[in-house]
Amino acid sequence: MQTHFTPDQLRDPATARSNAILRACVHCGFCTATCPTYAVLGDELDSPRGRIYLIKEMLEAGRPADAKTVKHIDRCLSCLSCMTTCPSGVHYMHLVDHARAHIERTYRRPPMDRFLRWMLAQVLPHPTRFRLALLGAKIGRPFAFLMPDARLRAMLAMAPKTIPPVSRNDDPQTFPAQGERRMRVALMTGCAQRALNTDINDATLRVLTRLGCEVVVARGAGCCGALSHHMGREAESHAAAGRNIRAWMQEKREGGLDAIVINTSGCGTTVKDYGHMFRNDPLAGDAATISGLAKDVSEVLERLGFEQGAPKGLKVAYHAACSLQHGQQIRSTPKELLKRAGFEVVEPANPHLCCGSAGTYNLLQPEISTELKNRKIATLEAKAPDVIAAGNIGCMMQIGSGTGIPVVHTVELVDWATGGPRPAALAGGEERAQAMPVLR
Repeated sequence: MQTHFTPDQLRDPATARSNAILRACVHCGFCTATCPTYAVLGDELDSPRGRIYLIKEMLEAGRPADAKTVKHIDRCLSCLSCMTTCPSGVHYMHLVDHARAHIERTYRRPPMDRFLRWMLAQVLPHPTRFRLALLGAKIGRPFAFLMPDARLRAMLAMAPKTIPPVSRNDDPQTFPAQGERRMRVALMTGCAQRALNTDINDATLRVLTRLGCEVVVARGAGCCGALSHHMGREAESHAAAGRNIRAWMQEKREGGLDAIVINTSGCGTTVKDYGHMFRNDPLAGDAATISGLAKDVSEVLERLGFEQGAPKGLKVAYHAACSLQHGQQIRSTPKELLKRAGFEVVEPANPHLCCGSAGTYNLLQPEISTELKNRKIATLEAKAPDVIAAGNIGCMMQIGSGTGIPVVHTVELVDWATGGPRPAALAGGEERAQAMPVLR
């Protein structure tokens, strides 16, 4: 694609990066075939190619974002399926991130939009605030019909039936390896996940220590910054990322780290991009180091290995989170781990398509999100599985809200198969209370 940025514009590193991305695009349109929003809406401007044209026009003109451009950029899930499909290697993720930051700086949204986005940025990355918000949503859910805005109704519907108690395993501490130490890793405990489902981190700690990892929960580490980053709120996202970088580098210097284990793939995609995010920052070197250490939990479990498990007689439908299969290009590893653990693994039709969760997307674009959720659940249920497994809390909540089939994290099944308790979603509340002790 031909571009016409001025020399002055290209002195800005973000614009120079976007220029290189735009020039890689050859207008082929392959991306339209795998874009979820184009599949639902059928509008060229709601495809990657259409959005690329809008972004190019906005950035080249050096003008503030207009309502039309904002509407179509806001509708993008950042599922990154287009990057997997693109034969030219167009790095759409960095381009749309730049566009969102430009929109945030130059466009004044309607008052309700500003309020909702501010509220999400102030609540979701903070586990205690999020717990309180979930409790309020649970109380207010019967009155959702009174809400005039579909986004507010979606926020009330998000609250799970039960809010798990705080897990003290998420506090800064070190968990020793069982037997000979094979690796020393840091576990990213996350933010929203700590309020929505504490079983995931508990299962991760059990299986890692069982397989010979010393696991540290670093003091000062928290939200990866993705939720704010995808809303274009660069200052907030970089502040969160910077805290993580400093916390993990401190652990690396003091005790050494073989990996930073991340069990929420949306976070993993962002942490692996810290090197790019901070490329022009004094933290650039440390950020690149952290990006290099960041691993999805499935990558670490593959490296550690475990014995082939006996058949469990359980059919698992594996849902590939977009941030894992497209953002991190990890496709076969989770399925191979489940098979090695003794589960029968099936995959739905069109596994490359998004479930509609996408961070805050299901709250800010509830109509499109619901359509994508219904399509995804239909393809999963068509496989008649006993359980659905995924590697991202957002996907788990999204799919779980529309199906009666239990939804668990992949690591919960691997933990169970290697000596841990039966996952809570399969066990029931009473067994869960006995099977989830605090690790010390």
